[in-house]
Amino acid sequence: MRTNIWTSSTPRTSAEVTLRVVDSLATVPAEHWNALANAPDLAGNPFVRHEFLLALERSGCVGAGTGWVPSHLLLQTTSGEIEAALPLYSKSDSWGEFVFDWSWARAYAQAGLHYYPKLVSMAPFTPATGPRLLAKTQSARERMAKALIEYARAERVSSAHLLFVTETDRAALGSRDFLWRKDCQFHWHNRDYASFDAFMATFRSEKRKKALRERRRVQENGVVFRTIGGEEMDARLWDIVFGFSAGTFAVRGHEHYLNAQFFRTVSAAMPGAVVVKLAEIQSTPIAAAIFFRGGGTLYGRYWGAAAEFHSLHFETCYYQGIEYCIEQGLRRFEPGTQGEHKVPRGFEPEQTWSAHWVADARFRRAIDSYLDQERPAVDEYMRQVQEHVPFKKESG
Repeated sequence: MRTNIWTSSTPRTSAEVTLRVVDSLATVPAEHWNALANAPDLAGNPFVRHEFLLALERSGCVGAGTGWVPSHLLLQTTSGEIEAALPLYSKSDSWGEFVFDWSWARAYAQAGLHYYPKLVSMAPFTPATGPRLLAKTQSARERMAKALIEYARAERVSSAHLLFVTETDRAALGSRDFLWRKDCQFHWHNRDYASFDAFMATFRSEKRKKALRERRRVQENGVVFRTIGGEEMDARLWDIVFGFSAGTFAVRGHEHYLNAQFFRTVSAAMPGAVVVKLAEIQSTPIAAAIFFRGGGTLYGRYWGAAAEFHSLHFETCYYQGIEYCIEQGLRRFEPGTQGEHKVPRGFEPEQTWSAHWVADARFRRAIDSYLDQERPAVDEYMRQVQEHVPFKKESG
């Protein structure tokens, strides 16, 4: 496996720091990587754990021919200590990122330039906010941000992108070298609800009746749900559940980003992190939703069904997830990207951020101007959506 090492000009007073580039996390001890991913202000995000990212490699979901080639960065001292890490991929397209830059790529092509390859830091296929600059201190994160730019310049790529970044990473990345893009998702927040009924009690009457009617229609079809930990699923059941999800992709004319082997691998490697809501009629599986959990948050990822049933999607992906959060005391539920249909069911607009370093000064100025115009439009969209949340209006 390829490992590049060179001395970084990133300053450090106590020892020389080298920048390592590794093409597989199999070459990095899990305990070293996870010690950074589990730093006190980062702990709990399942998607940057060594086990999750390595499962993507070992199941063939990333690597040669997938559009996602691992090029993870490590800042390492002469004593061998890893002081910072960055999950990083060389991308030959923009699939599976969910921060859409296809128009930027077209503009490059029209100018006779190559947009790809580019560098992307995120958990592949996972549009969930989480740490990217893995380190125990903010100064180490800042050094890694500078090292990323050094590496991007040395590789002569068009750009480097850190997607769905945390506020901690935003502070470390700063505003001088990176352009900032704002977007919106819809999240659910647990306001200490004692039960699902207590949550419903916060809805306006007409919204509550509609939500309860949706749940009732699913029950009237004889659908019952089982909650199963990923590590409790056998290979046959994973094949069934993954088949439901793959069918959802097929309807849209796409192949699934992942495969059943990934889910089997990551569930075994991360017990308690994968949760499946399995819908059955007379003990026969008819639909499923796959969730991840960590750090007090439930993440909705994939779903599918064997047939059409009224309101089954809403029940499986949203209401079941909300009910699970209330039962488990989880504070937040992130069901994925897009979807204004989430709002009447109790999800609220939430801003997300991505950071973009662009090598070409002309394109940097053009993209910066575009983002300056886009951000107010996102703010206005979020304001309008907030007016349609189903909750009772506060008096006074």
